[in-house]
Formats: sequence, structure tokens, C-alpha cells
Amino acid sequence: MLQAVITALPILILEIDKDGIILDYNSDSPSLFDVHPESFLNQHLSTYLPDHVEGELQVVLSAVKKAGQPHIINYSMNVNDGEHWFEARFIAANREHSTVVVQDVTRHKINEARVQKQLEQMSALRAIDHAITSSVDLNLTLSILLTQLVKHLQIDAACILLWNAETERLEYVAGLGFRTNSLTHTKLRLGEGFAGMAALERRVIKKEHLSGPETDFIRSPMFGQEGFVSYFGVPLIAKGQVQGILEIFNRSLINPDSEWLSFLEMLGGQAAIAVDNATLFSNLQRSNVEITSAYDATIVGWSRALDMRDHETEGHTQRVTEMTLKLARHINIPEEELIHVRRGATLHDIGKMGIPDRILHKPGPLTAEEWGTMRQHPQYACALLTPINYLRPAKDIPHYHHERWDGSGYPRGLKGEEIPLSARLFAVVDVYDALTSDRPYRSAWSKRAALNYIQNEAGRLFDPKITSTFLELVQENEPVSVTSAF
Repeated sequence: MLQAVITALPILILEIDKDGIILDYNSDSPSLFDVHPESFLNQHLSTYLPDHVEGELQVVLSAVKKAGQPHIINYSMNVNDGEHWFEARFIAANREHSTVVVQDVTRHKINEARVQKQLEQMSALRAIDHAITSSVDLNLTLSILLTQLVKHLQIDAACILLWNAETERLEYVAGLGFRTNSLTHTKLRLGEGFAGMAALERRVIKKEHLSGPETDFIRSPMFGQEGFVSYFGVPLIAKGQVQGILEIFNRSLINPDSEWLSFLEMLGGQAAIAVDNATLFSNLQRSNVEITSAYDATIVGWSRALDMRDHETEGHTQRVTEMTLKLARHINIPEEELIHVRRGATLHDIGKMGIPDRILHKPGPLTAEEWGTMRQHPQYACALLTPINYLRPAKDIPHYHHERWDGSGYPRGLKGEEIPLSARLFAVVDVYDALTSDRPYRSAWSKRAALNYIQNEAGRLFDPKITSTFLELVQENEPVSVTSAF
């Protein structure tokens, strides 16, 4: 039964002496050395092994004799149908003899290589997925994709053409492996050239012998310098729309197997997703810019409406907004917060929309009751802006710019740093612009007088630190001597 099992197995069993001379073999097993088994007798085992393993063989023979433990040599040889991989397992039979079991492990090696290749492809796809999900930079994502594609498909060059809806052309956006810039100016209509045909017909286009007369690359005079022979055009389709074309070039013929083609299609799918994501993000950005522009235009419109209603403050809003932003930047308020400062300054008097014209336009002094009504405008501003999500962060200036450092302001009598920073900034700027502007009931103060007043009120009406910074800023632009100190 043991002999039957040995005969049935695709192995060759040899008996060798301590020096590696073949003494016997299993006569019923086929030869794995591509020679008749009888020729083994009295030959050294190294005769039937590749030259590069001879040194390893001597080490193994010595180790088997000393330790009596099994040892393995893996090697490849050319036989009738090409290269095969073998495994030779050595084990001591007794002090003088050893047994060698040789088996063909080619299929195992092929499967192992296939699994390794699949793992590498999965790693490549993961790298591309990571690039797609972690970056909005389409050029970076396409660069990673092309690098992985050239490496794992073992091709010479590749490029990506994207569909431009405005020009209705396929246009070159990224490439790798080219010797010239022959294709960088590519602009193709649907159906034009191999790429245009792949886009129009929504299928992979394969062409060989690109140097022949039928190639569509005669449109590029330098293309012949590339020496390409094989071409694949893969349509990039996402959500039913052709996003572009992935073009593959090689300087020798490509004989792709099913795995190669499958991986190519997966990479094409990845590229389509990357382009679609980038397009969606770009459109979203454009929409956000348009929405933000519309919001800001609305705010400016409200501000102009207020200026038209209150002629004596015309131009005041624009001036105080610009100066408040300069002051905010001077004290290093983060750029992302400046948009709320700008909106708040622009809408600082939005609450006056709730003040009756008889009070707002009264030519003479206001009564105590009228002042009570006028002082309601910060609360009206808060009520107007709070329900509007994008303006809620900007309501501090309209709501609190009449609060005072010593707590004497309104509407809540906040004191010191209880007052929001943006409102403290604006309060200084607002008073300075009001004092230096003409009013029906008085002429404009001189800049020196206004600056003296603001300096003297630091620590009572205004934040002292902000006042000091404001004075420095004004002096940098237009030096004015200030007589008082605080």
C-alpha cells in the first residue's frame, strides 16, 4: 500500500550517500529532472540541479549529516514546457545515507504569485481610495492613481483626459511616463480619435501598432518620438456620465490576461469616482461662493437702505466697517472670524429699522421717553438677526456696541470683558467716526480733538488696550499729536 501511495504521488524519491551520490530511486515515479531515472545512478545530485544551488546543496548535505533534521532547497529549472519550480526535501536515513524527496511546486508558486499580485493590487486600490477620501486636490489624486497604474500594470505611460462641458472637448489633465509633451495639448470632440471613440461608444478601445498609418496620433508631430506600440482607451463613467478617458501606452505589445483587464477596469472606476467627487466639490464650492456673495449683497443692500433712511449717517457704515476690520487684523483676530466682524459692522444699526421716523429724524433733542425708544434698537437688531443662522455669529456688534467698559452702556449694562471683543473694537471706531463727521446739530470735530476724547475715555467708555491699539493704528496712517494720556 505504501508503494502504491508513493507511485501515485507526483514526487521523485532518491537515496544518496553522505557525499551526495545517488544510490537508488523510486523506479515507478516519473522523472522530475526531465531525464530517465536510471541515469541517476552513481551520479552526484548536483548534476541535476541548477549551478546556483550547488553551494547551498553542500551546506544542506553537511547539516543533514550533523543534525539529522530535515532541510529544504527551493529552485527553478527549465523543462520541456518552460520554467518549473521544485522543492527538494533532505532527511537523514542513517549515518551514511539520506533520502531526498523532490516535488514540482510550480502550481503552488503560480498561485502564490497570483495571490501576492492581488494583494498588491488591493493595496494600490486602497491607496487610491485614501487619496480620494482624504484630499480634494484632483491633481494629487490623479497623480497617485497614474503611479499605481503604471507600476502594477507594468506599462510605460498613461494619461487622463477629462470632459470639459464648456468646450465640449476631452482635454489632457495629467500624465506619467512620457518622453515628450506631445499629448499635453490634447482637445478631442466625442468620436474624434481613439479617446473620443471610447467616450462616444462607452467601451474600452484597444489598438496595436500605433506607428502604423491608422493611428490617430498623427495629430501630434512629436508622438512618433515616444515609440509606443500598444494603446488602451478606458472610458471613465460615473453616475451614467462620461467623466473622461484613461489612456494607456506601451512601447511593446500588451497581451493582457483577465486579471490585468479586470484591474484596469477597477482603476478606471476609481478614476471616475475621483473626478466625480472633485467635480461635486468644485460645484459645491462655486455654489457656496455664489450663496455667500448673495448673502453679502443682501447685507450691503440693507445697510444702504438704512443710510438712505438716515441721511445724516450716509457713508458712516462703510467707513466704520473698513476701520473695524483694520483694527481686528491689527490685534490678530483669526481670518475666519473677520467675516462675522465685517457683517456685524455693516449691520450695526440694523435695529434702527424698528425706530419710528418721528424719533429717528427728529431735528431737536430727544425726550427721555424717546431716548428710551431709541435705546431699544440693539434689542431689535438681536431679534432680527438671531433667527438667521448665518448672521447669528455677527450679532455681537449690532447687539452690544453701545455697552461701555465701566458698565454704563446699554442694553444690558455689561462691564469690561463681559462685552464681546468685536463690540469693544467697534465701539471705539464708531465713536471716532461719529465725532469726525458733520451732523445737522454740530460740525465735525478735528481728528486731534476726537483722539483726545477717546484717549481720555479709555478705561471708562472704552477698553484701554483696544484704545491704545486704535490710537497707534490711526497715528500710523495720519500722525496727530494727542495731548492727554491715560
